[in-house]
Amino acid sequence: MLGPVLLAAARSDRMRGLVTSVPLTRRVVDRFVAGEDLDAAVRAVRELTGDGLRVTLDHLGEYTRERAQAEATRDAYLAMFEVFGEQGLAAGADASVKLSALGQALPGDLALDHAREICAAADRAGMTVTLDMEDHTTVDSTLEILGKLRADFPWAGVAIQAMLRRTEGDLRDLAHEGSRVRLVKGAYAEPASVAFESKAEIDRAYVRGLRVLMEGDGYPMVGSHDPRLIDIARTLAVVNDRSSDSYEFQMLYGIRAGEQRRLAQDHRMRVYVPYGSDWYGYFMRRLAERPANLVFFLRSFVSR
Repeated sequence: MLGPVLLAAARSDRMRGLVTSVPLTRRVVDRFVAGEDLDAAVRAVRELTGDGLRVTLDHLGEYTRERAQAEATRDAYLAMFEVFGEQGLAAGADASVKLSALGQALPGDLALDHAREICAAADRAGMTVTLDMEDHTTVDSTLEILGKLRADFPWAGVAIQAMLRRTEGDLRDLAHEGSRVRLVKGAYAEPASVAFESKAEIDRAYVRGLRVLMEGDGYPMVGSHDPRLIDIARTLAVVNDRSSDSYEFQMLYGIRAGEQRRLAQDHRMRVYVPYGSDWYGYFMRRLAERPANLVFFLRSFVSR
């Protein structure tokens, strides 16, 4: 029941001020966020790739309303590609990008132009880019931008949320050769008119989405920590005669780290590594996803 409350708090400037002003919050944030700067992200990536894991990097930020901030986010990605190329970390790495952080809500084609610059820099470095999906009001714009990016960067990927009622149709459109699609459950507060609400409904929708992707000709990226859904994905891969390099699993930094390393022994396993100072929205969605995360957060205030 706390999930919707926490998701609403993720959009609240007042709650942002309260949570980010508490010194002890940092102890818990460190579990889910690699650090506040690029150096911290590089350290985390070296450790993960040393254990046989792949990575996708998210420079945290969203819902940008100022052009200067959108440009700063673009520049942060460009700097990341340059450093990863110089330090030999680019091969097989991916960047996850929120279009709202690039100016999606601003007039004109600002987000598209920034995304093009990011994809071009990623291509030069030998990395790929995946567009994160945000709340349901951004889906059409995100898919439109994806289509334009793929004209020049056919490897551009996208995240799709199983909880949205429209998703199965979107997945059928996207499950074609060369298409990289990350399927996630969804982590935004959505109205019942556009999204499934119960865990059982969302899980069933996720399995339907997995079937579409595994039966299709694209490259499924299974974004889940749920052991049952992971097992279903593995079964569907076998049923559809998929080789181990034709799909991958993805999990979030700091969650089920042991299972990440176990899966990496036999499968492609990629860790979603967020970094940056604008961690509040991402952090609140992690608390909303699992009660255990919230308990861990509250416990940090008394375990001193």
